Amino acid sequence: MAAKLGGQQISALLESLPGIASVLRSPVADAIVGTIRAGVGLGDFREGDANELVQFGVRRGLLGSEEGEQLLAEVKDACKRARAKKTKKKATATVKAKRVVRGKAKVKTPKATVARKTTAKKTKTTKSRAKKAKKKR
Repeated sequence: MAAKLGGQQISALLESLPGIASVLRSPVADAIVGTIRAGVGLGDFREGDANELVQFGVRRGLLGSEEGEQLLAEVKDACKRARAKKTKKKATATVKAKRVVRGKAKVKTPKATVARKTTAKKTKTTKSRAKKAKKKR
């Protein structure tokens, strides 16, 4: 079994082998990078990153254990709601896509138009002209 390395051992290893830093990257560093990318929209937010950062803060005394647990519960709840919303949105998009496909399959034929005989309504001026014409006769 592989033994876990402590902070001093990792520091000594990183100093002695310059290229090993990229191989033995800290999970906290990965969590920081992932969280920053998610914050600016370059990636998705991961619960694991939040968990790692909260554990780091509790270990270092930056956060209390109760505060850390409460924060993780809020994060878990928010992620659950986001997943449900994303799933619902995806399902709605699928239904809409199916409707579009069905709509395109049906070819609507134009209805025949009935020719109407146009009748001109007599306006006041037309009526008055007709009356004047009768009087002149």
